[in-house]
Amino acid sequence: MFYSDKEIAGAIDHTLLKSEATEKDIIRLCEEARHYGFKAVCVQPYYVSLCAETLKDTDVRVASVVGFPFGTNSTEVKILEAQSAFVCGAREIDMVLNISALKNNRIEEVCADIKSVVNVSKDYPGTIVKVIIETALLSKEEKIKACDAVIQGGADFVKTSTGFNGGGATVEDITLIAGIVGDKARIKASGGIRTRQQAEALLRAGASRLGTSGGIKLLNNNY
Repeated sequence: MFYSDKEIAGAIDHTLLKSEATEKDIIRLCEEARHYGFKAVCVQPYYVSLCAETLKDTDVRVASVVGFPFGTNSTEVKILEAQSAFVCGAREIDMVLNISALKNNRIEEVCADIKSVVNVSKDYPGTIVKVIIETALLSKEEKIKACDAVIQGGADFVKTSTGFNGGGATVEDITLIAGIVGDKARIKASGGIRTRQQAEALLRAGASRLGTSGGIKLLNNNY
């Protein structure tokens, strides 16, 4: 399947989550997203208001992170983070699943954690929740449990990686996730996506969003 520049750009969450990012960097991120037609910008909570203001007359959505990057914040803290991000103008939340709880097989806790953030999103029409399962840290069995928890928690997307804990999106993982979630959730591939060839392969495997800080180079790299 061939993907046009517009189709690929429309799947990209243009991402800048580095702690050293400056206001100038974030404004540039927003300007690039507007120019190239990216789906969203994804930034740390501190910059949500700036992005919302900069992009207010565009179709580019603002995404922010919750429980980032380890997922072990208490549920109460994640709820507050989500509420704050939505109030400041975020339309999308990328929350990190409680990986430690998952590995302890406390699946009910994992589901409840996700559901609590999803419930917050219901107070803000048009918003969505993506759940980062951090595939590089999970066995195949754990990936299956994580995807099931995302579905049970009612989130909109399974997302592969934070980009901060090693590994990244692979076709193998996207294929596995797609087989589990079916039409019950969408998939965001993230981490290590640097070429157009990678992007197209991940989209073909079942991803509908691509989280990357290299979207511009990706679009200009035909193979």
